[in-house]
Order: sequence, then C-alpha cells, then structure tokens
Amino acid sequence: MISINDLTFLIGSRALYDEANWHIKPGERIGLIGANGTGKSTLLKIIVGEYAPSSGSISMSKDLKIGYLNQDLLSYESHHTILHVAMEAFERQNQIHDEIELLLKKIETDYSEEVLYKLSDKQQEFEALDGYNIEYKANEILAGLGFSTEDQHRPLNTFSGGWRMRVMLAKILLQTPDILLLDEPTNHMDLPSIKWLETYLAGFEGAIVIVSHDRYFLDKIVNRTVESRKGKLTTYAGNYTFYLEEKSLRGEIQKGEFKNQQAKIKQEEKLIERFKAKASKAKMAQSRMKALDKLERVEDVDDDNPTVNFSFKFSKPSGRHVIRIENATKRYPNIDILENAEAVIEKGDKIALIGANGKGKSTLLRMVAGVEQFEGSCETGHNVTTTFFAQHQLESLHLGNTILEELQAFAPKHTDTELRSILGCFLFTGDDVFKKIKVLSGGEKSRVALAKSLTTDSNFLILDEPTNHLDIQSVNILIQALQQFEGTFIAVSHDRYFLDNVANKIWFIEEEQIKQYPGTYAEYEIWNSKRVIPASKPIPVKQEKEVKAKVEPKPVTVSTQQQLKKLNDQLQKIELETVDLDKNVKAIEAELADEKVYSDKAKLAEANKRYLAAKAVLDDAQNKWETLAAEIMELETA
Repeated sequence: MISINDLTFLIGSRALYDEANWHIKPGERIGLIGANGTGKSTLLKIIVGEYAPSSGSISMSKDLKIGYLNQDLLSYESHHTILHVAMEAFERQNQIHDEIELLLKKIETDYSEEVLYKLSDKQQEFEALDGYNIEYKANEILAGLGFSTEDQHRPLNTFSGGWRMRVMLAKILLQTPDILLLDEPTNHMDLPSIKWLETYLAGFEGAIVIVSHDRYFLDKIVNRTVESRKGKLTTYAGNYTFYLEEKSLRGEIQKGEFKNQQAKIKQEEKLIERFKAKASKAKMAQSRMKALDKLERVEDVDDDNPTVNFSFKFSKPSGRHVIRIENATKRYPNIDILENAEAVIEKGDKIALIGANGKGKSTLLRMVAGVEQFEGSCETGHNVTTTFFAQHQLESLHLGNTILEELQAFAPKHTDTELRSILGCFLFTGDDVFKKIKVLSGGEKSRVALAKSLTTDSNFLILDEPTNHLDIQSVNILIQALQQFEGTFIAVSHDRYFLDNVANKIWFIEEEQIKQYPGTYAEYEIWNSKRVIPASKPIPVKQEKEVKAKVEPKPVTVSTQQQLKKLNDQLQKIELETVDLDKNVKAIEAELADEKVYSDKAKLAEANKRYLAAKAVLDDAQNKWETLAAEIMELETA
C-alpha cells in the first residue's frame, strides 16, 4: 500500500529520520507513537507530500485515496453550515446533483428526448453512487461526533476550533478513503465522542495510521504499533499494551547482549594492550584492533520511563471539608447547567469530573475555583490553599524567561536545586532548563505550566484538561506526580488511562445535579453500563421542604419578632463589613501576585503578613455571620 525506503529527513543539521524503513499493508491499523519531537506529525506530512524527504523514497499506487486529519485544519473557515461542509466529501454526488437540478429546470421548457435521456442517465448515476443517502450519512456521522440536529444547520465559523476539527473529521470519514492518517484525532473530543469514534473505526475497512497519546484509544483500535525513536521506525505486532510488554522483553535481551559485548570488548582491549608492545605479537594485536573497530556495537538500553522522585508537599494540611457547594444554580442563555445542586469535596478526595462537552464541566471547575459567578454558595474549608490549572495559563507564561527563570519568579521560596528537580520530573534536564519559553512546543509549555502548578504550596488542585498537548511519557509523569500528591484535587480530562490511574471518586452532571460515584473510573464504567439513566428530573429535596414550609406556616410571637429584628440588623451590619474586608483581602492577593512584590523578599514578607492579618479578620467576621444566621434560622423554625 505505502512503502517507505531508507527515508532521511533533515532539519538543519539534525536528522529527524535517518534511513528509516516502514511498509504499510492494506487493512493494517497502526498506532504511530513516540515522544514529542521525534517526528510523528512530520512523517505523516511526508507521506501526503507536504514535505519532501532529504533522501530515500516513498512509493504508493497513484489511485490510493488518503484521508488526512491534522491540527492545521483548525484554521479552516467557512460560512456554510457544518452539514454542508461535511457533505463536501461527496464531490461527484454533489456535482451530479447540481447537473440534475439544471436539467430539471431546463425540462420545464425543453421536452426533447436528448434532455430526457441526459436526466435519466444522471439520475441513474446519482442512485448508483448512493446519492439519495448522502445527507443521512452526514447526519449520522455528525451526530456520532456530538452535533445535535440544530447544530448541523449552524455555520462552521460559529464553532470553536475543537468543534471545527470534528467537522473536518466527519468530512474525511465520509470520503471513505483507502487509508486514514489521523494526527491526534481525540484532541478536543469528549468521552462519548471518543467512544463513538472507536466504534466507527472498528468497522472501517481501510488501513489506519493514528498518532495519539490516548493509550485506551490505541488499545481499542490498533493491531500494529510503530515507534518513532532516534531517527528509526520500529514495528511491534500488536496494540499499545503489547508494545509495552514486547519492548520490555526486547530491552532485557538487548541489556544482556550489551553486557556480554562490553565484557568481550574489555577482554579484547586487555589482550591488545598486553601484546601490542611485543614484536612477536604485534601483528596479532593489530589484527584484533581492526576487528574491534569493525565490531557492530550493541547500544545500552535507555530508560524511556523516568520516575518522579520529588515529594510534592505543602506547609499546611487542609481541614476535613475542602469545598462545600450548596443550592448552586447556574444557567446560560441557551442551557441550564445546575439547579439547586449540592456537593462536598473532602480532604484526600481525588475526583475525576467527566461527561460530554457542553454539560458544564469547566464551568463547575471555575465555580469551585471562585472565578465563575452563580446563584448559591461554594464555601472553602479551613486552611485550604488552591491552585487552578487551565489551558489559558499557557498564555500567561513569560516568553522572554528561561524555563528555570519562570519557576524562580513564581516560586521564590524554592531553591534552584529543588526547582531543577521538579523540572527534571517533567523531562527538562541539564541545559533544557535554560531554554526560552518562546521556543517551546505546546506540550513543553504545558509541562512548564504543570510544574509551576505543583510549586505553589497548595493543598487543593483544580485541573482543567491537564493532559492536553502531553505525549504518553509526559502523561505518565503527571500520573506519578498526582499519585504522590498528598492533598486533594479535582480534574477534568478525556484521557481514560489518566483518569483510571489518579481518581478515587467520579463526579458527573446529570439532571442539573452534581452526582458522584465512589470508585475508580474503570469501576464507574462497569456500573454506568448497567444502569438506566433517568429520563425526568425529580424535585430536589430542599424544594419539597420549602413547599411544606409555605403550606404550614408557624406562628411567630411579638418577642420573637423583636429578637429576629435585632439579629437581622446585626447580620446586615456584619454583611457590609464582610464585603469591605473581602475587598481588602483580594487587593492584598493582587499585590502578592505582582512580580515587583513576589520577586522582592522584603516586600513579599510584609505583604504576606498583612494578608494573614486581613484574612484572620475576614474569617472572624464570616464566623460571626454564620453564628447569627444559625440563630435566626433556629428562631424562624422554632
């Protein structure tokens, strides 16, 4: 199908590929894997002809139909509906359809046999190409990728980049190519869409080459794994799990061969050293030296799976209750997210927040982080210190800084040795730490932002899609870091391997409520596959209590009324004080975030002292407010 022979591709003086070979056969389902920067996306572009190899050849049949999905398609613009864009895949059917429309218009005035025959021929060809079902096929694929019927009639340019990518994928799938080249197809997809794509690709009859960091996705789809490493392409006859086992086995064999060869080389070198000065043995020594020079050396096995050996600790543990959400209601103009929802995050919870896009996962994370307005309350517990990681934080990295400088400015309390140890965990070793932020790839910037998030002395992490732009190796590093993290976190991710290895609770939004499954993601999947999802929304318990209270009002005495008035006046006074105190605390927080302050030890210490004092006063006022509120509620219900 496609034959790659002695491929060399140079970037400057660096060989991204050095005489690499690979043969793609019909029907193969291949996972193309490797660390970021090893040339996976570049190789796909070489195959489709976007890049020319420095040397070597790529051969394929002239009529081979290739469907190529890549991240560059995010920039595609169109004012047409997404249904129209998807149906552009049916180029010949659309052409015939337009010709039929013209002939039908012509036949209104021209009844000649020539026009009738042409119309009949076109209609027969259209039917033979299954033209009457192309809209149904497009509807089906777009629906599988998460688009509602209403969405399909919206213009493409009204959708975000991630949704546009799904439309381009739909268009490629509708073209039914002989081979699919998919570069990170699950990026920007939610879990239901990933599962649909798995099912679709399982029934695809052509060959598939997938670049992906989603281990579960690769395991479900591929039957071959090709590793891009050190300029070569190595094939393994199985899925990703098989690749790991087989590579480990090959590594053990190679280690043995390396040790044996090194022992043999040392023995030869000793003999040569011993006899080269003796005239009678000099010829023999020279012969052995030549043989040693010609020896094909076995390389030692590199460790491709570094472990996290840094202990991510924080100075203050949180109280038992980290977050308490009560009566939370959140709506947007076209969608209701939450209605009187409640939830509690307790110390030690490792929560995976899952669900389809548009259900409010990121909104809920912002509510928990305190940066999204909503009706109701989200109370932060005692001694809780929070860090919120989201993809927009990549834009806040200082492009002129080196990686080490970025962490030094953000975490001045840490020593350079500690910071370099943290960066080493995220695969920045040696002189890598002196690279400028501006030259880093998206995945490298994500690793820097994650490293920053874990130097903040926080005991509660809020992580929105932390695995985006990370390769499999980097995802493994993040998993190890979070497994060692002794605090609490809540994370949104579509990477099921990541979720299954870090979470001990699952949250999902259903019927405008926050629901919880107390177990791992794998256990949740089994439970969820067996349950019947409710069709209607029950009345919340609190609403029932409110209805009863209105139906059966309780009498209030004069003395009670006077006491309630006094307490309410005090409550109102404290509320006004709390607003001013909260503004003061936020102003000092903004001051602490100022680079001029946190880079100056004296200013930082002084501002931190004022912050702690202001926070203590605010906490005291809030405690008084809670006590008064409890007294008022007790009197009202007595």
